[in-house]
Amino acid sequence: MLRIEVDMEEVFEVVDILHRVGVKSSVDEVYAALTTIDGLAGWWTEETRGDSGTGGVVQFRFDGDGFDMKVIDQQPGKKVVWEVIGGPDEWIGTEVVFDLKQEKEFAIVLFKHQGWKEPVEFMHHCTTKWGVFLLSVKSLVETGTGAPYPRDVEIDNW
Repeated sequence: MLRIEVDMEEVFEVVDILHRVGVKSSVDEVYAALTTIDGLAGWWTEETRGDSGTGGVVQFRFDGDGFDMKVIDQQPGKKVVWEVIGGPDEWIGTEVVFDLKQEKEFAIVLFKHQGWKEPVEFMHHCTTKWGVFLLSVKSLVETGTGAPYPRDVEIDNW
């Protein structure tokens, strides 16, 4: 957590969601799951469409609601960065970052959903759901079958 002080009276907290997942594969296979519409639909939500190239916008829908992500950066086998430009207020302006590195037989995914303004209850939900969906990436790449919405693990009533 980063604390930023302004005028010595007002304090803002910037909070992030962090995960580390190892996938038995190459970073190139994980990168493909993170940068193609078919790959994204195979692990996050079946209702995925748009332009997944750098500068493009990808729409992720969950029974009508969802998120619009602008693809900010893509470095093959190394990094993917999205900026949230549509969705719940808590997500707007945040960034989703996937850093990739190879460690022996594992592609390591260092995930960060950064820039949350405060740790609201919705963030608790999203932290767990990101973990669920990162395990879906792992399953998709390792077995060929992920668990995207609506086949994901239901964790609560949201």
